Amino acid sequence: MTAGGSSPVRTVIIGAAGRMGGQLLRCMPEFPPLVLQGAVVEAGHPALGKDAAALAGAEPAGVVVTAALLPLLASANLVIDFSNPAVAAEHVTACAQAQVPLLMGTTGLPDGFDAHLKDASRHIPIMAVANTSLGVNLLLQLVRQAARQLPPGYDIEIVETHHRGKRDAPSGTALALGRAAAEGRGVDFEQRAVYDRHGITNPRDPQTIALVSMRGGDVVGEHEVRFLGNGERLLLSHSATDRVVFARGALTAGRWLAAKTPGRYEMSDFFDDNS
Repeated sequence: MTAGGSSPVRTVIIGAAGRMGGQLLRCMPEFPPLVLQGAVVEAGHPALGKDAAALAGAEPAGVVVTAALLPLLASANLVIDFSNPAVAAEHVTACAQAQVPLLMGTTGLPDGFDAHLKDASRHIPIMAVANTSLGVNLLLQLVRQAARQLPPGYDIEIVETHHRGKRDAPSGTALALGRAAAEGRGVDFEQRAVYDRHGITNPRDPQTIALVSMRGGDVVGEHEVRFLGNGERLLLSHSATDRVVFARGALTAGRWLAAKTPGRYEMSDFFDDNS
């Protein structure tokens, strides 16, 4: 069931007690007609039974945190999921069966997950995005364009930095940037990606796309794509200083997605619709 116009878009947040879940709950009042329909966490979580908005430090909204997703889908118009990659496939299947649009912001998704998205896209509008920052998604387009237009003699190196607690490396955003660069060059990213250099190495293969991960402190997220040529360097970068940019991007894109017809959508589709 999709929604559009000024009608309320009844929204369910999965991963409501996490960092992104809290940001989404705090920011949602900025994004009419989105209204909180439900807040979901895993079974046994200490947030169960609490007011979702109050848990996030916002004004109480009368929506109690639950572990039961399915009952909420019967009256929902949109689901935004920033939770656990281990159960992401279950969430995709549930939303497809209930015909509720889904924006999936969970990272670290398992191999083969694309098949779940493809199947669900026949029934609902769905978007799975590694980074919901509007700035990062514009960066993806710029990287794709630079890789397409610069000659092969420009080596591509991607450097990402995140806080010490981040579990996956490289980040989902760094991988997305690598794939954008590979797409621009017309090559297979999986065959060209390099993740490790140790000891004595051979000269750099100009066909590769290298990714470097750094972890430390409380860095929200920094990404830089370097096109290194002879005599010049092109640096394209993005720095996030507050996670609120991801929440606002997700809510902006989710509000747009809720009014679309079934299909697989990217943030580039959102930009095209709003250019």
